[in-house]
Amino acid sequence: MADRLRLVLLFGGRSSEHSISCATAGGVLGAIDRDRYEVIPVGITRDGAFVLEDDDAARFALDPEKLPEVRDDGTRVLWPESARSRELRVIDGGEIRSLGDVDLVFPILHGPYGEDGTIQGLLELVGLPYVGNGVLASALGMDKHFTKTVLQGAGIEVAPWVTVTAAMWAAEPDRWRASIGALGYPQFVKPARAGSSVGVSRVTSADELDAALAVAFAEDDKVLVERGIVGREVECAVLGGLDGGAPRVSVPGEIVISGRDFYDFDAKYLGADGIELVCPADMHEGEVAEMQRIAAHAFEAIGGAGLARVDFFLTGDGFVVNEVNTMPGFTPISMFPACWIASGMTYPELIDDLIAQAL
Repeated sequence: MADRLRLVLLFGGRSSEHSISCATAGGVLGAIDRDRYEVIPVGITRDGAFVLEDDDAARFALDPEKLPEVRDDGTRVLWPESARSRELRVIDGGEIRSLGDVDLVFPILHGPYGEDGTIQGLLELVGLPYVGNGVLASALGMDKHFTKTVLQGAGIEVAPWVTVTAAMWAAEPDRWRASIGALGYPQFVKPARAGSSVGVSRVTSADELDAALAVAFAEDDKVLVERGIVGREVECAVLGGLDGGAPRVSVPGEIVISGRDFYDFDAKYLGADGIELVCPADMHEGEVAEMQRIAAHAFEAIGGAGLARVDFFLTGDGFVVNEVNTMPGFTPISMFPACWIASGMTYPELIDDLIAQAL
């Protein structure tokens, strides 16, 4: 097996989505083809230290009673000293030892300091190939305000929104209250740069706004308030094109909500009741083709590479793009792998495809 590719699986991180990143890494560790790849698991602690982690998928299983996390074991992984080297080293027990050369990095990081272009910039600096979107697309996808601005500029329908910072709200609350009220109800109040529905609230009247903003501002000092769109929640997975080809788009999936206000963190990751993920979604051929066209257009509009999940509302007037997620979850109940599996791909083949694109 001397010709196996050596890859760093990078996960954890400083964001509130640390545990989801660990669970996604557990899914990849359990599925990746060990005959083709040698894996070096590198965890990022909640404080931002790079540590050499256990190659043990079971340790990162998504358990609602005890969410997985990267523990600081005292090791410190050292990235290559320059773009002339591919050598990874580790400080372990006070000594530096080599982990050998690596071929690429697979960063499975969600949220700030990982999904937002920061890690991608680090890897660009040291010249390591990596899976997924580059610096600009990652930064755009992380910031919901700029995602919407770019999509709208590309002629893609998005939900009406108002962006407000904590400083703007403190200085002129009455002005912003009026602007937000003009959106109508219900509304969704979201941190601009967080994911996994962390800090998101559904607001049905003006007297709920202050509490919802407080929750969102606890995550980010920049918040989006969107008009609630009435429609089916559908999404599809995107893979970058091969050999200069067009982006590839999966069959659509649908989030059917029956007993919750919206698709929140517990429903996404902890298997909470009231949500059913259906893939493929029951849509007619013309709708599927149009959704796939818009998804590919959105991916190209942000300068996407590698992968993304594009989330939509299907209304009586057509499709409205909700978000473009540049590092969607790979957990066992996540929609991104489910959509590709329903499209005829296996989980290991999906990993192979992403690695091939990175190289």
